[in-house]
Amino acid sequence: MKTISNFKFQISNCSNERGVALVVVLWIFIFLFVVAFDFTASVREEGMATSRYAEEGEGYYLALAGFEKGLYRLLEGTTPEGQATRPRGPVRPRGSLTLSQEIVDGIWREESLGEGLYRVRLVDEGGKVNLNRAAEDTLRRIFTNLGVEEPRRTILVDSILDWRDNDNLHRVNGAENDYYLSLSPSYTAKNGPFDTVEDLLWVRGVTPELFYGLQEDGIRRAGLREIFTVDNPVDRVNLITASAEVIHALLGLPLERSRAFVDERTKLSEKTQADLLRLLGMAAGDAAQRQFVLINPSVITIEAAGTRTGSASQRQVKGVIRLLGGNRGFQLIRWVDRAQGIFDREEG
Repeated sequence: MKTISNFKFQISNCSNERGVALVVVLWIFIFLFVVAFDFTASVREEGMATSRYAEEGEGYYLALAGFEKGLYRLLEGTTPEGQATRPRGPVRPRGSLTLSQEIVDGIWREESLGEGLYRVRLVDEGGKVNLNRAAEDTLRRIFTNLGVEEPRRTILVDSILDWRDNDNLHRVNGAENDYYLSLSPSYTAKNGPFDTVEDLLWVRGVTPELFYGLQEDGIRRAGLREIFTVDNPVDRVNLITASAEVIHALLGLPLERSRAFVDERTKLSEKTQADLLRLLGMAAGDAAQRQFVLINPSVITIEAAGTRTGSASQRQVKGVIRLLGGNRGFQLIRWVDRAQGIFDREEG
């Protein structure tokens, strides 16, 4: 009996040892599976990141190609005397603005290049409101026409004026350092001219929806970036290149009517101030005409973006140039190597 009992005990010990070994082996397999899965996921993510990086690189150089094409198109239509002319045909008189609209029309143009494509447009900065020179009544009128209600409208106007003045005394509804330092993260007011129109995003009351023109309260409004600029060389807006959004903001015309004006403007072979005012329904003595001027564009923004065919990655660039006139070519005022959101407003 004792022998049988010992035999059973040995069998029991052997079974326990085998069970422990089986559990250990299972844990080892689980550990190796987790390590292999994690390694596979890491390799897959790195591969996707490499692919995205390559696609983005291709998009960047396609965008550069679009920018160069836009610059070539602009310079091709400019005579050595600085006159805007048609690419083909006789030189137009100095006062003609026909080609200025044809070249600097703000319309996106798309072209294929290799296995990708780029989109490019040219925008006359003179066709926008100068943010650093706009008077208080002009700012108030623009925000009113854009549908911004009180008290937010007054907060915006006062805050913009406080931002660009050279003191730290805030207006009744404005904001200076005491307000901006209370934010997180904190910063100080510029107390000087806006360097770029994007600086508006730092100003009290300016939201991304208001700046970019996104949906806000169920209403699609023109974005402030479409209305304002810091590069308009004059105090007034070039009526020959002003967009429908700028016309709407300055005059309060319905956006549909403003777009109809832009369409009708393109059909005129020769543009005069009287012709354009007539299209707007304004008389020659109308005080509103003082907001506009007819000049050849001299500061132009070239926006471009590129993407490889079938890729979701896209790179966008933007450059602001000043035509120097004569044989001096142009000057690059500002370059944005990674522009954002420039396709939110499409043609028409």
